[in-house]
Amino acid sequence: MKIALGCDHGGYELKEKVKKHLTEKGYEVTDFGCHSTESVNYPVYGKAVGHAVADKEADLGIVICGTGIGIGIAANKVKGVRAALCMNTTMARLTKEHNNANVLAMGARMLGDVLALEIVDEFLTAEFQGGRHAERIAMLED
Repeated sequence: MKIALGCDHGGYELKEKVKKHLTEKGYEVTDFGCHSTESVNYPVYGKAVGHAVADKEADLGIVICGTGIGIGIAANKVKGVRAALCMNTTMARLTKEHNNANVLAMGARMLGDVLALEIVDEFLTAEFQGGRHAERIAMLED
């Protein structure tokens, strides 16, 4: 599975931990940046991940900033992206099962590293349930 990864300066350190975690689990990771803690603009990286997912260059995306809010909004500006901000494993599982989210947004300043990696694992392994949820997803595309 191919994962697109992106962050701003506030999410850089967590992104690096997520990247290592994913690589160790055998995922193919494309890192869209940023590549340091030097201040950058989160929309650049959120949209880059969003485009990679929408264009099928990646199966799923993960975006990280200080709160996860801004970079998630940026990813959601790309048509076909359903980015969800998740603060726990239940949200990560349900956003895949019910919303068929294709981008996970997380806040590095909101989560500890262990929980963040658990959220990533839950998001990547959960599966869309379809059924009544598929009709609702279709309504988002209108």
